Amino acid sequence: MEACRRCPRLVEWRERVAREKRAAFREEEYWGRPVPGFGDPAASVYLLGLAPAAHGANRTGRVFTGDRSGDWLFAALHRTGYANQPQSLRRGDGLRLDGAWVAAAVRCAPPANKPLPAERDNCLPYTAEELELMPGVRVVVCLGGFAWDAALRLLAPEARPRPRFGHGAEHELPGGRVLLGCYHPSQQNTFTGRLTEEMIDAVLRRAREAADGPPGSQGSSTVSASRR
Repeated sequence: MEACRRCPRLVEWRERVAREKRAAFREEEYWGRPVPGFGDPAASVYLLGLAPAAHGANRTGRVFTGDRSGDWLFAALHRTGYANQPQSLRRGDGLRLDGAWVAAAVRCAPPANKPLPAERDNCLPYTAEELELMPGVRVVVCLGGFAWDAALRLLAPEARPRPRFGHGAEHELPGGRVLLGCYHPSQQNTFTGRLTEEMIDAVLRRAREAADGPPGSQGSSTVSASRR
C-alpha cells in the first residue's frame, strides 16, 4: 500500500507537501506516502476517518497523528479504555491500542482535505484487506459522513433505503457487524461545540457495548438525524 500511486492528484500533493514542508516542521522528514491503519490486530472496533492531514499523518506516517483532530480522537480513546495514553505524537512514542484499529477511508493527504469519489473508490480495497485480516471486528465507527459513505459502499452496497449518516446513527450490516456514526473530530466540529467530549465518548462506549454483545443482538436504528 505504501507504494501506491493510483491517484495522480494525491501523489502530487502528498509529495509536494513533504518537499516544501511547514515552517514549524522544517527539520523533520515527512512521511509523504499513503498512511496505513494503526492499532490492535485483534480489534473488535474499527474506526474509519476521512484522510491524512497534510502536516499531520502525511508528516508523521501514523493515522490521526500530529494534528488537532488526532489529539481529540486519541484522548477520547484513552478516556474510554482503548488507548494506553491520551496523545499520539509520532511513530515510536509508546502508544498502544487495545481492542481498536484506526484507519482512513482515503490513505493519502488530499488538497484542501477534500478527496474525490474516485480516490475514495481507489482506496476501498485497502480497507477491505485490513478488515479481512481482522475477523474479530464487530463494529465500524465512521468519523464523518465521508467515512460512512465509504463503509456502506464497501460493506453494504445493496442497502436500501440507504442508511443516513448522523452522530449516533446505527445500522446493522450484513453478517452482524454494526455501523456507528460519529461527527469527525475536526476543529470545525470541536471548536464550535458541534462535537463534545461527552458525545464522542458516548459513541465509543456504545461501540464497546455492541462489540461485546452476542451476534445478531444489535438492532438497526438511527439514534440521531444530525448530519455532517
